[in-house]
Amino acid sequence: MSRLSQQVDKWAMDRQGAGDRLAVPEIADYEIRRELLRAGKGSGVARLDELCAILEYLPLTTPVMHDAASLWADARNAGRPTAHPHALDGDVILAAQARSAQTEFAPESVVVVTTNVEHLSRYANVRLWSDI
Repeated sequence: MSRLSQQVDKWAMDRQGAGDRLAVPEIADYEIRRELLRAGKGSGVARLDELCAILEYLPLTTPVMHDAASLWADARNAGRPTAHPHALDGDVILAAQARSAQTEFAPESVVVVTTNVEHLSRYANVRLWSDI
């Protein structure tokens, strides 16, 4: 495990210890899992499975995907796309998952923890993990 992975693991345990709820959005699981599988990193897939079993899991739903389509169209119409025109665009799907979670929790309490702050910040409360 890399030093960064160890730091993120410690951060996650600290956040849970502080009472924060951590969740794995299904789109994030998909994007990470596909790269681990492509690279033949079975131990990484097993570790991802463990993480998904420990944390809450936010499944993709039809309303989330409909919202993601609206966000995608909005970004394109504003001339600020978040991905290539033919890409699935996981960023808007992740933002839609965060927006959906806001219906269950107070909107300001839902934070997308990512390294891709620029694209996602248009649609969700986004922060770097190291800033939390």
